Amino acid sequence: MKLYRFLTGVDDSAFCHKVTAALNKGWELSGSPTYAFNAKTGEMQCGQAVTKTVEGKEYVPEMKLGEQ
Repeated sequence: MKLYRFLTGVDDSAFCHKVTAALNKGWELSGSPTYAFNAKTGEMQCGQAVTKTVEGKEYVPEMKLGEQ
């Protein structure tokens, strides 16, 4: 099965660590990162799609994707 996640966060080192942790768990970058200003918080937000292929399992909507 192929899984998809979209990681988001404030433009800071915590976001970079979130993406790095996903990569080290076997997730792969998918497409370009996004970058937008959040007018409500006054902060820049980042986003990055990641995908992962997991063999021997079937997708169910209840699964926690970050634990795969």
